[in-house]
Amino acid sequence: MFKFRQKNFKQMYDESLLTSINLLKQDWDQAQQTEQAVADVDPQVIAQTELAKQKYEFMYRQSRKRRLKNTRIQPSVYDN
Repeated sequence: MFKFRQKNFKQMYDESLLTSINLLKQDWDQAQQTEQAVADVDPQVIAQTELAKQKYEFMYRQSRKRRLKNTRIQPSVYDN
């Protein structure tokens, strides 16, 4: 009974992690597009883009440590 709960908890966390990674990737892509669209880029925009990148990379590394596989296609793949 305890193992069932533990496995279910792991699955819930894994799904949450994958969802977070997809959202962070979208945020990073949006920040990159904003940086490219603005003619006069100030340091704050650059810092926001770098922060979005670092958040995504951190969560990606966490998923690699957990050996997760994403079976969903990220929206950024087919939106371009």
